[in-house]
Amino acid sequence: MQDHPVIHKNVHPPVVAVMYIVIAYLFGRFVPMPFAMPAFVRGIGFWLSFIGLLFGIGAFIEFRKARTTLDPHGSVKQLVTSGIYRFTRNPIYFGFFLMVIGVPLNSGIYWGILIAPLFAMTMSRLVIEREEAYLERKFKEQYAEYRSRVRRWL
Repeated sequence: MQDHPVIHKNVHPPVVAVMYIVIAYLFGRFVPMPFAMPAFVRGIGFWLSFIGLLFGIGAFIEFRKARTTLDPHGSVKQLVTSGIYRFTRNPIYFGFFLMVIGVPLNSGIYWGILIAPLFAMTMSRLVIEREEAYLERKFKEQYAEYRSRVRRWL
């Protein structure tokens, strides 16, 4: 049995997030919204991006404590359920989700809000479902119990 998730080698979650942010900017450039964005909404975009970054940092800290890999293509040594992982099974991907909304919003572009659900579906299909199947095979009851008490996103 292979000891890693079956995720295509060319699928890298940070790259997927950046692609969606670029798509939001392209839509903003070529299909602008017909109404202006208030300044406070740009501030909300900044804070969403910042909170998204904090989710990623929190996950990084927990992975380092557990001495396991952050690489979604790699072999996991230990199931991480502490810290930010007590609230969401995917804090890094949730952080990326917030950034897909927040970065364009901070620039005055609403399109991040509209494409964020597509980002979530893409991540679920290409990465999360495969990671979860791997973790279920590897950690069996321990993962099933964790999955039953902690939500996938938030």
